[in-house]
Amino acid sequence: MSTTEMLELRRTIDNLRHCVASLQSLYGDAPAVRRLVNDVERLEIDYVDLEVSPPHLTHHRPVERIQVPDTPYDASMWQGADDEGVGGHPADHDT
Repeated sequence: MSTTEMLELRRTIDNLRHCVASLQSLYGDAPAVRRLVNDVERLEIDYVDLEVSPPHLTHHRPVERIQVPDTPYDASMWQGADDEGVGGHPADHDT
């Protein structure tokens, strides 16, 4: 992560900790609040892990995009195709 991303993560965790502390003062030791406190602690642990030992950066290859035309397909392409289970109507088929 870049320094900017790490600073933003730090700020977000601090804000979340502040919000959870407010909830804790409002709701006390409710199970949901305890889980939130635990979640914030786990985020802090993960943040420190990233800061101390960042993983290798991954480089994403650009995704190859295949353009699908808006024009209708040639009806002969579907000649003789079985459309069972696709929602076709028996009246639509030559028998």
